[in-house]
Amino acid sequence: MNIRKSILSCGLILSATFSFAQDQQKMDQFIDGLLSKMTVEEKIGQLNLVTGGEATTGSVVSTDVESKIKAGNIGGIFSMSSPAKIRKAQELAVKHSRLGIPIIFGMDVIHGYKTAFPIPLGLAATWDMELIRKTARVSAVEASADGINWTFSPMVDISRDPRWGRISEGSGEDTYLTSRIAREMVLGYQGNDLSQYNTLLACVKHFALYGASEAGRDYQATDMSLHRMYNEYLPPYKAALGAGAMSVMTSFNDINGLPATANRWLLTDLLRNDWGFKGLVVTDYTAVNELIDHGLGDLHEVSALSLQAGVDMDMVGEGFLTTLKKSLTEKRVKEEDINRAVRFVLEAKYRLGLFDDPYRYCDEQRAKREIGKPEHLALAREAATKSFVLLKNEQQTLPLKKTGSIAVIGPLANTGANMPGTWSVSADHANTQTLVEGMREVLGNKVKISTHLGANLTEDAALQERSTMFGRTIPRDTRPESEIIAEALEIANQADVIVAALGESSEMSGESSSRTDLNLPESQSRLLAALVKTGKPLVLVLFTGRPLTLSVEQKAVPAILNVWFGGTETGKAVADVLFGDVNPSGKLPATFPQNVGQIPLYYSQKNTGRPLAEGAWFQKFRSNYLDVSNEPLYPFGFGLSYTTFEYSPIQLSSSSLTRSGQLKVAVDVKNTGNYDGEEVVQLYIRDMVGTITRPVKELKGFQKLMIKKGETKRVEFTIGEADLKFYDLKLNHVAELGAFKVFIGTNSRDLQQADFQLTD
Repeated sequence: MNIRKSILSCGLILSATFSFAQDQQKMDQFIDGLLSKMTVEEKIGQLNLVTGGEATTGSVVSTDVESKIKAGNIGGIFSMSSPAKIRKAQELAVKHSRLGIPIIFGMDVIHGYKTAFPIPLGLAATWDMELIRKTARVSAVEASADGINWTFSPMVDISRDPRWGRISEGSGEDTYLTSRIAREMVLGYQGNDLSQYNTLLACVKHFALYGASEAGRDYQATDMSLHRMYNEYLPPYKAALGAGAMSVMTSFNDINGLPATANRWLLTDLLRNDWGFKGLVVTDYTAVNELIDHGLGDLHEVSALSLQAGVDMDMVGEGFLTTLKKSLTEKRVKEEDINRAVRFVLEAKYRLGLFDDPYRYCDEQRAKREIGKPEHLALAREAATKSFVLLKNEQQTLPLKKTGSIAVIGPLANTGANMPGTWSVSADHANTQTLVEGMREVLGNKVKISTHLGANLTEDAALQERSTMFGRTIPRDTRPESEIIAEALEIANQADVIVAALGESSEMSGESSSRTDLNLPESQSRLLAALVKTGKPLVLVLFTGRPLTLSVEQKAVPAILNVWFGGTETGKAVADVLFGDVNPSGKLPATFPQNVGQIPLYYSQKNTGRPLAEGAWFQKFRSNYLDVSNEPLYPFGFGLSYTTFEYSPIQLSSSSLTRSGQLKVAVDVKNTGNYDGEEVVQLYIRDMVGTITRPVKELKGFQKLMIKKGETKRVEFTIGEADLKFYDLKLNHVAELGAFKVFIGTNSRDLQQADFQLTD
């Protein structure tokens, strides 16, 4: 019996104008009616999420998809796009399965769809919440126009180890900044009504603690105290759910000895019972099957464990599909566990409006109208320019003049496919310009641009192959390195200025791209050293998906512009900033260490009982190193501008704050340079005495504002008791009376400070 016809006869069909997200009672009535008609096999089929094969994040590819759809054995498909393909698959479900239950279609829309925005770590560097929400909104518009209605984003994992490749996919090291961004991403994807045709169901990932994997190695174990978990790592997930995210993806790592996908404390006690989450829980790619290698049993056993833990949908592994009926017979699982999972899957489809119109995302004309629109590309270009972080600008090397000649040299100069960055699985790589092409389009005939590879991405050919997967090829010159560099120097010596396009390829960061060496590859370092020796004005345009160790470059190169991977419009955006059409305003969302030995290095560390004296480099029997200072190369929140900003001392409305009161904190910021510029004014707080040890400072607020040259703007923050709360030893969320410091400044190191008390 086709469900659309049967529900009509029951009087439960929903009109096109019905607001699905606003009427829980009618949704419950609808789902109850549907569940009563489903066989056990059909229920289990709804828990099966398979891949359409366009872009995968694992070695397993789903098979025999068409017959499984007809049999009612598939609840969702991901990595399939285009209205025509999706309509065909949807018709199989609606017209040829017994109950006609529609399919949900997902895709890894991580930082844009066809129009790619900067990688998430780059977007975080904008510190621009309105802009970030707009990028998610455009992502939703484009992806939904191409048939997609579910995205596996945002990734809100805190990461303080840049060896971990997936730091590129998140928002960096800080709890507060990541929480703010998580909220904006969810609101951008989902809007305020998921039943609208241009929304995406957001999926918060990876729940939980994935960014704290040991040794910075992907899929590795995680181990931390509940105190750290609650205070530092869990808040971004909670913020995303508070913004309305209706699905959550489990992480690969274990938590307190039990992998997340089989962790009932995490998925049921915490997520559902404590936090009240009422959405869909899906595994990551084959995560149920991987519990076997974790040592939890065979597929039969781990599938039952996952369902009982609180998993609702099994991604690709098909453990649920092939074992749950037997587990039900053996009483390993209860039918109420299956019904719970099915309900959450069906509710997601209901909220998206798929029962009312299964083809609402299958309008081919809309796809032609709304994908790659000029205004989307304009936003991508703006987002890229705002993500770039100026790390050094000695003797005002930048901005460059739009005259003379420039040599653009390096393995990242002429690769369009690498510009969107990792996790741009659906981006239009074919029409993405290289850096050189973008610069030539922006500059026209004003500047003569010459270019050369200069060096291989890395001297290790096998490493380069692993680092340029998925079509992100960079040409490799097999001649002796001396010949390659000599040829590049001929071109460089004929130019007025050298732009060195160096760093990582896009796939040197991202999933399964962990690294132990965060220096520039040696082949590139030798090229850069040769370019420095020319004595020409030199700018390092640095491509990276993570903090790198740049101590040598910081000393040798007069100007360094970190451009991450800026998305579809990277080439033009780099030109905009290099030549001063846009003043860089990005600030680092993650600390850059001096060397790998300092990792993990982050601004909000504990003080310890033997802290190094302020300003000291080394003291015996204090917390420091023999061979390098404790300081980062570039601190969290750091980023230069073509102009300069001067901060006044902090002004407090009072020296004390009551629990029910508010404290006004103000500072005057003056643009003392020669350019209009945006500044991110950052506020940090330190709890001086607590019942548990507290960080040396924590970000609690920021404002990004444009200040014209010569102009002074007053920036004001309001602090309340909620800003001072933390989880104590008993996991109570408290603010404790006593002394606090407040800091305001341009980054986490260069700050003004003042004192206040929290009182009853």
